[in-house]
Amino acid sequence: MAGEQGLRGAVAEGVGTITIDRPAKRNAMTADMWRALPVLLDGMAADPSVRVVVLTGAGDNFCAGADIGELGAINRHDEGHLSTKAEEALAAFPKPTIAAIEGYCVGGGCQLAAACDLRFAAEGARFGITPAKLGIVYPASATTRIVRLVGPASAKYLLYSADLIGTDHALRIGLLDEVVPAGALRARVAEFTATLASRSLLTQQATKEIVDAIAAGDPVEPRVQAWLAEVVAGGDVAEGVAAFLERRKPNFTWSAPTR
Repeated sequence: MAGEQGLRGAVAEGVGTITIDRPAKRNAMTADMWRALPVLLDGMAADPSVRVVVLTGAGDNFCAGADIGELGAINRHDEGHLSTKAEEALAAFPKPTIAAIEGYCVGGGCQLAAACDLRFAAEGARFGITPAKLGIVYPASATTRIVRLVGPASAKYLLYSADLIGTDHALRIGLLDEVVPAGALRARVAEFTATLASRSLLTQQATKEIVDAIAAGDPVEPRVQAWLAEVVAGGDVAEGVAAFLERRKPNFTWSAPTR
């Protein structure tokens, strides 16, 4: 998959990788990069070979946030708020998503990481949400997401201070799901994504929709019933049971809802 505007997309062995590729600027996101991210995500959502997506950064950093020189274009106070559109596209992506984080994950970088389902980081990574350094009001959607992730007190700590925190602190408050030794992140993420790619996408996609609905306080039962109907229509359960009885790896074939 060709990259554009400082982002690179690639697909291999069921894993789609989106790389924020502007290392000379610590992968700060320009307006064009924020615009390009939903396009890349749409392509991977439509690709049945993609089972999980990893968002990462080129070089030594994940993402240092929005390009300060383009803030006016990125964070317009209208329906063109580009970072919010990209964040919401990432959060709504139907398949599992993982942020693989090294170095700086700050501002808009933290916004993107929080929009992923899971966050893995190498020791030494640094995290911060920095609008208080610029007099900016953090977007409502991003604030809501960080509150759900780390709780009100930790969200206030990050937003009030704009201080950077390390991986131990980030793991303790729930901003991270896993921390690995420096130099081991790529191997660990590859191992975990291979596991996800071998599991039932039907189960994963249903889980994502239902868990997100619970977190948002939305009605859940209609979604559960719809997914139960999808289970009946699909073949993953029969394959999973057969594989278990035959002591082999399952070959799940479900790839998209028929509803």
